[in-house]
Amino acid sequence: MLLSAQFALPRYIGWARVLLGVLALALVWLLFPAGVSPLLYGVMAAYAAYAVVVAVRGKSYAGVLGLLALFGDTVFFLIMASYGAERMLWLASGFYLFLLTEALAFYSTVEVVVIVAVCALFCVVLPYGAAVLERTVVVAGVVACGFAVNKRQQVQEIERLKQKVSDAEKAADKAGEEERVRIASDFHDGPLQSFISLQMRLEILRKVMERDINAGMADLKELQALAQTQVRDLRTFLHSMRPVDVDGANLVATARRAAESFQKESGIPVTFIGANSPVGLPQELTLEVLQMLREALHNVQKHAGATRVAVAMEKTDRGLEISIDDNGHGFGFAGAYSLEELELLRLGPASLKRRARSINAELLLESRPGRGSGVKFRIPLS
Repeated sequence: MLLSAQFALPRYIGWARVLLGVLALALVWLLFPAGVSPLLYGVMAAYAAYAVVVAVRGKSYAGVLGLLALFGDTVFFLIMASYGAERMLWLASGFYLFLLTEALAFYSTVEVVVIVAVCALFCVVLPYGAAVLERTVVVAGVVACGFAVNKRQQVQEIERLKQKVSDAEKAADKAGEEERVRIASDFHDGPLQSFISLQMRLEILRKVMERDINAGMADLKELQALAQTQVRDLRTFLHSMRPVDVDGANLVATARRAAESFQKESGIPVTFIGANSPVGLPQELTLEVLQMLREALHNVQKHAGATRVAVAMEKTDRGLEISIDDNGHGFGFAGAYSLEELELLRLGPASLKRRARSINAELLLESRPGRGSGVKFRIPLS
């Protein structure tokens, strides 16, 4: 409906111009049968013809042609204000309001201010008294300038909001693409590799059973245990893809449930330390923090070979601090490294590093080969 009104507005303005142009020509002929030069009749007739052409065309001029059309309408008003202002006062006032409406609808604040200034100055210097017309021009002009300034502010605000929407859409597309890449990478490194390994073991089992059925049965039991492990890993992987269930603003309570769910599915005991108090993170940041916690726990189950995990979450003056420690194999390096050092040395889980960068969090990764590892995050709260 709004679009149809925008397309109809030039047509309404055009036919209003026709009405005013024809009416002005008729009034000049009726009120001034003598004493008016043929040139004035010719100018008004030409303007009426021009108004008809524009109305039939049904479009408003833009660019230089638009400015020329606005200039022509302004000159026509000045001509009406110059001849018989007392007897044509109402028509001159009506055309001035039409002129302001046109300028407000199709032109910028600068054009509106220029038109108001020119018309007001012209009425002030008229050789005869036209105080009523002068007041109309000034008062209506000031109101129109106010509307023009407000319109400019609204247009700027709309453009700003459009830019924000565009930036948000780009950020969402980028985040979606990064998430798809992460899921594909995790699936390739996790369930897919497990199923490839299972397929290779099945081929070996077939050959073994062709030679020795007893040895094949022993291998079959190992494969059964491997398949159970892979089913558990796949279930954990699918669980990590589910949307995070956030308990209002209580991030700690939701993180505690995530740790309990991990313990139930993986069979690895988890010790969780954290007070159930609101943290005050925005919704988007809360979801990202919980996803980081789930990924860190998933990495422990998939790679660490740990039998125990400790998760701690604490709100301090420096921000929200989260740590995940395990007693597994550790990484292939020893020592503690910050996010910048991990990036430089190309060490550590790529997904956790990417998420830490996205929320401007500090990350510290400590590896103790043969004795476990620890991941620490510090998320700023302001």
